[in-house]
Amino acid sequence: MKDRKGLVMVYTGYGKGKTTAALGLALRAIGHGQKVYMIQFMKGSQNYGEIKASKYLPNFEIVQKGRDAFVKKNEPLPEDLKLANEGLELAKRVISSGEYDLVILDEINVAVDYGLIKEEDALDLIEIKPSWVTLVLTGRYAHDRILEKADMISDVKEVRHHYQNGVEAQEGIEY
Repeated sequence: MKDRKGLVMVYTGYGKGKTTAALGLALRAIGHGQKVYMIQFMKGSQNYGEIKASKYLPNFEIVQKGRDAFVKKNEPLPEDLKLANEGLELAKRVISSGEYDLVILDEINVAVDYGLIKEEDALDLIEIKPSWVTLVLTGRYAHDRILEKADMISDVKEVRHHYQNGVEAQEGIEY
């Protein structure tokens, strides 16, 4: 796959479906025999469907670097900072290895916005990417400098959400 053009793709915005879109891309890549690595920042629950499904998918590794709890903006716990830093270091190794065709950094935009990861460090991940590796950055609040580096940006807009009608988070839909 080293003869193809790797892209920088960003899924951002306030609507539902950014992680889901990245997982769809992963499934498509796996279907073509490509290797995929996903790091989920700020997520730590083993109840996510993608964690369970990953056991059945070839060429797909997923690692969570977050607690199973919400992070308060501007008030991260030391554990939040530690896990985000571990995720950042892992991302550096995985991306620069060139071993994976697709690397997904799920919720990294939120981690940057919340101050768990420095914007410069996220930009460095884009710079170290080998030319054939596609890098996906998901999450609300994508910063302008990250967007400037992207080959593709999808801004997911919320038009209507079932939460507004009192529907709770459901297995297989939200997680």
